[in-house]
Amino acid sequence: MLKKRLRKWIPTPGKLRQHQSLKIFGSWIEETRLWQLSRHGTAKAFAIGLYCAMLPIPGQMFIAVALAIIFTANLPLSFALIFITNPLTMPAIFYGAYKLGAWLMGTRPIDVEFQASWTWFTHSIEEIWVPLVIGSQVLGVIFALLGYVLIDTLWRATIRRQWRARQRRRRQ
Repeated sequence: MLKKRLRKWIPTPGKLRQHQSLKIFGSWIEETRLWQLSRHGTAKAFAIGLYCAMLPIPGQMFIAVALAIIFTANLPLSFALIFITNPLTMPAIFYGAYKLGAWLMGTRPIDVEFQASWTWFTHSIEEIWVPLVIGSQVLGVIFALLGYVLIDTLWRATIRRQWRARQRRRRQ
């Protein structure tokens, strides 16, 4: 059941091949192990995707695809999960990461007045980048661990439930 739900959600090989920017990975994207939905591959994909989603840098997709290839995780799922941070969620996630980083560093967060402009970004990034990076890394590692454990646990519970149902049917 979990497999069926995930298959509906993740992109197809054709959709990923359409991304011009992913052509740098060449035939590695075609590796069949990267497209299989297995317990380990899916749990690793959640960890990679959630970690990369918290990175406050452009090009999260390259990092997610590269890590999926290196760790033989489900590539489309790793790719899809980076879109947790999108233009709607990014300000809240990165503001929370900044506050967490400032708290971990023991510094007082700067009152930041957000403006959607390049000038604001270039002036503000000098003041906020260290706490933002630290907070993002901590959030990324926490979400990666939680994602891995959650998917692994759900997968095991589903298999256990299916096995018990099969045993009940055999007894009848």
